[in-house]
Amino acid sequence: MKDYFRYVIPGPAVPQGRPRLTTVNGHPRAYDPKKSRDYKAYVQLCVKEQGVPEELLTGGLNVIITEFRAIPQSWSKRKHTAANMGDISPTTKPDWDNIGKAVCDALNGLVWKDDSQIVHATVEKYYDEEPRVVIGVYEQ
Repeated sequence: MKDYFRYVIPGPAVPQGRPRLTTVNGHPRAYDPKKSRDYKAYVQLCVKEQGVPEELLTGGLNVIITEFRAIPQSWSKRKHTAANMGDISPTTKPDWDNIGKAVCDALNGLVWKDDSQIVHATVEKYYDEEPRVVIGVYEQ
């Protein structure tokens, strides 16, 4: 049977930000915004605490990323209950692809060799009382 790894990252997801540009010795250089860098470091810390594979995964991978977003406090009790039951899904920012990008970049060199190995990915967004990101990694 192929290996399966599951990680839970507590707290709200931070999407991958747009690269920032600067010049070093007259050459342009792109870098991650601080918020993105900090979130990736947090994801890595959480994953290390939950256990990483003995050896980096090197084959094709299937990845499922599920973001559970906090239900807005300003919502009515009826709307709050509907969101908790899954009848209302988050359709606001951050975009699903920016969440996936941040999480997958964080796991490069920690769980797998490179995120180019991902052949199938799913990113889902839901509301829940407890904000978190759940990552499932399956070897193909």
